[in-house]
Amino acid sequence: MRPENLLIRPTSTQFCTVGCPILDAFLGGGIPSNSITELVAESGCGKTQLSLQLLFTAQLPHHLKGLSGSSLYLYTEFPFPHRRFKQLLESFRSSHPILFASSRDPCDHIFTRDCQTAHHLLDVLLQLGSRLEKGNETRLNVKLIVIDSIAALFRSDFENNAGDLKKRASLFFKISSVLKTYANRFGIAVVLTNQVVDLMGDNDGLSGVRVGNLEEMYTSGRRVCPALGLSWANCVNSRLFLSMNEVVEAVGNENNLPVDENGGFVNRRKRRELHVVFAPHLPHSSCEFLIRKEGVFGVHR
Repeated sequence: MRPENLLIRPTSTQFCTVGCPILDAFLGGGIPSNSITELVAESGCGKTQLSLQLLFTAQLPHHLKGLSGSSLYLYTEFPFPHRRFKQLLESFRSSHPILFASSRDPCDHIFTRDCQTAHHLLDVLLQLGSRLEKGNETRLNVKLIVIDSIAALFRSDFENNAGDLKKRASLFFKISSVLKTYANRFGIAVVLTNQVVDLMGDNDGLSGVRVGNLEEMYTSGRRVCPALGLSWANCVNSRLFLSMNEVVEAVGNENNLPVDENGGFVNRRKRRELHVVFAPHLPHSSCEFLIRKEGVFGVHR
């Protein structure tokens, strides 16, 4: 960054709707292009489902808050979630009957590729460059890249020693550099999913360093932090944390629910929330969401 660069007006950022007006408003318009957004969560919180949902909404025209382009889904955990993908496909078609009344198939604009190792992922991304150059001339025209998940590659390929950690960090920066170049050059929204690890002790993060505005991360009653550490945190522009915790609510007796020790009727349910850990365009905040057969949807406060 040079001083004169600060005087250059930044290009207006497009946002990709997540398919829910509540979540779009919470995220300041949706998922930003020209940027890398990370979804951090334990298994079962909905990060993959939200990622799959974006594969469809990215196809929507600009006036419907989409990116009017195709998507590339790079998956590292197996098998590919075919069943959930088909459910979201049907939901997307039924939500936009006019757009897909013809023979146009949303699947024609979603490209998938498995990645076995971190080096394999880097090779795939490097090969993608020449195709993105010709994107407007073909149906490729990728406007969204999803990597699900980044942690699965690095947690298995490297040992916890100084030499491997240095190699791992170097690979972090190579992958993120390629992704940021594509995001800025071609106006692509990049979404990565990451896992969490249990946080032991009193430190505010790995090595006692707290990253972002969220002081503590709790999910399923456990205190956690994002996998891959501080080096990887510097590779993404925005970090969103999805949590899942059990809540107990008092309700009326018409539902014949269990009775607590005080004789009150209670209902236990899973409460899922989306939190902003850090983002250049968003304040620290949170929003409850639900996972239904039709997709992921926010909840009014």
